[in-house]
Amino acid sequence: MAKNERYGISRRGFLTSAGAAGALWGVGAVGTATPAQALDRGLKRTAERTTSTAGTTLEQVATRVSATGYTRLTAGPGWPLMVRTELAGAGGERDDNRTALASFVQFTDVHVVDSESPVRFEYLHPIISSAYRPQEILSTQGTASLVRRINSLVPTGGPYTGRPFDCMVTTGDNTDNHEHVELDWMLTSFNGGSITPTTGDLTHYEGVQNSGVATFWNPESGMQDMYKDHGFPQLPGLLSAAMRQFTTPGLDLPWFSVFGNHDDSVQGTLPSGIPSFDEAYTGNLKIEGPSSQAAAHKLVDAMQNRPHEAAALVPEVAGLVRTVTPDANRRPFTPKEYIKAHLDPANKGRHGPVGHGFPAGSDITGIAYYTFEIAPGVVGITMDSTNRAGFTEGSLGHAQFRWIESTLAAGSSRYFDTAGHETRHTTEDTFFVLFSHHTSTSMGNLLPDPANIFEPRHGGPELVNLLQRFPNVLAWVNGHTHVNDINPRMGPTPERSFWEINTASHIDFPQHARLLEVVDNQDSTLSIFTTLVEAESPYQANYSDSTAQGLASLYREFAFNDIHYKATRTGAAKDQNTELLMPNPLGGLNRAPRVRAAAAASRSFSEGWW
Repeated sequence: MAKNERYGISRRGFLTSAGAAGALWGVGAVGTATPAQALDRGLKRTAERTTSTAGTTLEQVATRVSATGYTRLTAGPGWPLMVRTELAGAGGERDDNRTALASFVQFTDVHVVDSESPVRFEYLHPIISSAYRPQEILSTQGTASLVRRINSLVPTGGPYTGRPFDCMVTTGDNTDNHEHVELDWMLTSFNGGSITPTTGDLTHYEGVQNSGVATFWNPESGMQDMYKDHGFPQLPGLLSAAMRQFTTPGLDLPWFSVFGNHDDSVQGTLPSGIPSFDEAYTGNLKIEGPSSQAAAHKLVDAMQNRPHEAAALVPEVAGLVRTVTPDANRRPFTPKEYIKAHLDPANKGRHGPVGHGFPAGSDITGIAYYTFEIAPGVVGITMDSTNRAGFTEGSLGHAQFRWIESTLAAGSSRYFDTAGHETRHTTEDTFFVLFSHHTSTSMGNLLPDPANIFEPRHGGPELVNLLQRFPNVLAWVNGHTHVNDINPRMGPTPERSFWEINTASHIDFPQHARLLEVVDNQDSTLSIFTTLVEAESPYQANYSDSTAQGLASLYREFAFNDIHYKATRTGAAKDQNTELLMPNPLGGLNRAPRVRAAAAASRSFSEGWW
């Protein structure tokens, strides 16, 4: 019997053929089986290893109905487990012996959108695909439906261990354009309450989707536009329904917040504090069409290469300009204001914690990185990878980089210095999982922080090298790319390696969240199970269904059919539902790390440890 009595679970035996490196579903060769038969076999054997597949992509995934063109969606076959053995082999008895250490949820890139904001660049979407999305009018309903999905899974916990979820971590780009109203909607989505997802004139939509401009989807109009040319339907009443107040239940577990570039800068690209942009947020003019394609390309070039010049080019690109109702709630927030809103006890939510990770006083210092306990013996380190100088890519300031190093050393009785020499000292060991918005490959923006221009910046490769010095680091979990992508970050030895787990966004299809379970296999290895989940909304809703769940269903459908849709964002089997094996740095001899002692040792440099 499995050693999971704490959660009342009896484990089934596992096939010993699971040991082949990288073998799909951990079941060995499938002989002459057809792809459909192999899939059925993989799903069956995956189910044998779980406590429940319900409500996850192990059970079913959104699939197109029609073979080509615009399509409705339906439930398709789930995605089986893929066992990944790049860092450690898979023992045949591990399912019977494993002990759950932690179970948590990742949201990322939910991009709660004020689609009526004057400071948006939708008219650039033929050049920058992310500048406009036909589904973004329904971002709040989509986020609320994802919350409902996680709440529905709370009674059963992690699908492989049954361990109750310890927390949710949202890894940045929680808002789309760092507006106060978007922050309010995001906090309400996670904490529970009523949302009225409109700004300006609360009785009439004022955005590009009723502009009459053919480069946007005008759902209520009979005019032909770029999106209707690709099969998008005419849906009278959609905009009014999207603006209607609805209620979200809030998460039924604690949650923690990570800062992303869209939470810090104008459309995630231009640096904050440019006076003309700050005034335009609360102004009454919204550009809905460029003066020329040449002017549009000139602005894009500035945004991507010389962001401080972009503001001066906006008057030149302004072609079709619409007068909209001003709204003070669109005012952009600063990083300190973002933290302050989280620290407000009114935003504690159903399960807290107050601050959602940000410690008291961080709204004064502006420090947006901290540590927290995921579960006993497993500590989360959240990083602020944004660069206040602008651009989409990130990096770390030197003080934060050294803080990470000190935090890891405080919870590691054994680690390696920069020359590769082993260091030992007396401390209680802790397993570490790191969280950030940016990935190791999207942290190349080493421009100085405008508020601290003499501080060196550190990029992704430097951070990878740092983490590989500490065997107690298990994983680095992040977002930003809007792609499912999981990679081993190979160090000099498997023990000095870790898994980087990148999850797709919830604004672009496939709109996933990820469940992660950390287990001790009691055979000198650890496993991290990763399971993708979709929102609770039905795969197909009647176009006349104006309920929040019906609109959330359309949110998914419109995202799938977006003319800028990229199938690669879903990732391959190796990036979806996986078991990630790795050596246990503590030897697997029931040496469960005791995190409290490590906390005491680290408080001098990490006041936010708990």
